[in-house]
Amino acid sequence: MSRIVISEFMDERAVARLRDAHDVLYDPALVDDAARLHAEGAGADVLIVRNRTQVRGELLAALAKVRIVGRLGVGLDNIDVATCEARGIRVIPASGANALSVAEYVIATAMMLLRGAYLSSADVASGAWPRGALGNGREVGGKTLGLVGFGSIGQLTARLAQGLGMDVIACDAVLAPEHPAFAASGSRSVTLAALCAQADVVSLHVPLVESTRRLFDAARIASMKRGAVLINTARGGVLDEAALAAALKSGHLGGAAIDVFENEPLPAGSVLAGCPNLVLTPHIAGVSAESNERVSSLIAQRVLEELR
Repeated sequence: MSRIVISEFMDERAVARLRDAHDVLYDPALVDDAARLHAEGAGADVLIVRNRTQVRGELLAALAKVRIVGRLGVGLDNIDVATCEARGIRVIPASGANALSVAEYVIATAMMLLRGAYLSSADVASGAWPRGALGNGREVGGKTLGLVGFGSIGQLTARLAQGLGMDVIACDAVLAPEHPAFAASGSRSVTLAALCAQADVVSLHVPLVESTRRLFDAARIASMKRGAVLINTARGGVLDEAALAAALKSGHLGGAAIDVFENEPLPAGSVLAGCPNLVLTPHIAGVSAESNERVSSLIAQRVLEELR
């Protein structure tokens, strides 16, 4: 029987599956108690985390027995994968399990920001009637969606967008322009420069590595179409938050939806505070009741297979 430590929230049914076969400590608050996390991790054979637990440095050094790190999600920038591999620790992400949740978030926020009519409840309830100001919103049908990064999430987002009549263009540093994924999804491969110039909605789906850090800086944002919408569900470091704030306040961008930030939680007094046409969410684009069940079930199954 192996010892499994789960430091962030996981679907209870998946936790129960693990408990049927192994000794499990499940404490979603463990991530916020560094001393206890290090102590519990020292005796663990398996550590299961989401994105807040930083599996690197002192914590990774404390994981003397750990053979498996399960990631309840897909991004791995909170895990020192190279050191894990060097120590023979298997890192298992929940690839694909939260793709639909992220894709729906992108489409929903794109529709809301283009239409611009869904943040008026307080005005309407108070007796104001901003019909004139809100009657010139834009439809998604016929608009161009630009996907920066075209993995499983980007490809699913493309299919949903096309169902609404959007034209989809995409760029990906790994996929060649003739890769069958573009044709299979009805999308066109373009350069990043062309994407920024053409897209009415730009959605980011790239990992945070040195080549993508501040990929969308002031110059890149300035190269986007005036009035375009920018959506980031990837990683906070991909986007320059100060440049985004400036573009929203100047009116160059028509709106933005940001789910990930350079520092999480987003500090009070952030440059993003008070920006117009901005939707901020706390890193939940990939988290829904259904995706949590899928992600948790997948990681539980993979961990059980590895421990056989």
